[in-house]
Amino acid sequence: MRAQSFVEDTKTVLEMIKIEHTLFALPFAFLGMMLAAGGWPSWGTVLWIVVAMVGARSAAMGFNRLVDRHIDAANPRTAGRALPAGQVSPGWVAGFVVASAALLVVAGWQLNPLTLACAPVALAVVLGYSFTKRFTWASHLVLGLALGGAPIGAWIAVRGAFAGTPFVLCGAVLLWVAGFDVLYSLQDVDFDRDTGLFSIPARFGVGRALWLSALFHLGTVALLAALPWVYAADGAASRVGVVGSTSTFQPLGWVYALAWAGCLLLLAYQHWIVRPSDLSRLDAAFFQANGLLSVWLFACTAVDLLWL
Repeated sequence: MRAQSFVEDTKTVLEMIKIEHTLFALPFAFLGMMLAAGGWPSWGTVLWIVVAMVGARSAAMGFNRLVDRHIDAANPRTAGRALPAGQVSPGWVAGFVVASAALLVVAGWQLNPLTLACAPVALAVVLGYSFTKRFTWASHLVLGLALGGAPIGAWIAVRGAFAGTPFVLCGAVLLWVAGFDVLYSLQDVDFDRDTGLFSIPARFGVGRALWLSALFHLGTVALLAALPWVYAADGAASRVGVVGSTSTFQPLGWVYALAWAGCLLLLAYQHWIVRPSDLSRLDAAFFQANGLLSVWLFACTAVDLLWL
């Protein structure tokens, strides 16, 4: 009976945190990893990067649901989530968060000393985001930083050092996430105002929020355009001296340019279908376009690095 309950509670929590949406962040971690290695690193490195990503995102989402459970209970859109609906206990979710955070730390320990040293910083960002909506409309940017840390962490996991490339990619992810989170938060603008929560739509109104979201996404496009130049400036003009790398460095070329064009179109699509007078297609903008964008960018860059 206990084993059955454990399995059921685990399944409930995984559904609650939408474990499948790790898809949004994992391709950017893989981008940082492959750019650092100039190709594909050892499979052991790949494994521990995946473990770190799953641990970090699971801890972040579980903690967010835990500390927001009373807010979720008051919001008709989120009242049916597992915690406010009583489908799982707060204590069980807290245990899940601790276990997930430990998974990140173990993965960092397995990778290299700098990755391990950065693990507490990563946890501070991804867990700290959950409190920001209580005091600043810039919470969207903090969420972006939480996901934007993925390529930095993956780069460090491979090279054990910092460089400009992962920070440019982090900035692109930060603005991408902030832009679509502003769109997503349009659903709760009235609730946020009534309850004193902070968001860009609640602070500036729907029309201005859409413009700010578009500006964030223009920043994403600009940083992705700059990425090949920064990558080249990082000195990767010949073989990358990384143990386990199976490829020499290849400059980002026309396939990456195709990836950039695809990202531009997908971001433009989001802003075309979401209008101040019609928010009915938000789910299409949020899940379909954003999930496709991350996979598309990673896939094209992988082709560029591995086969061209």
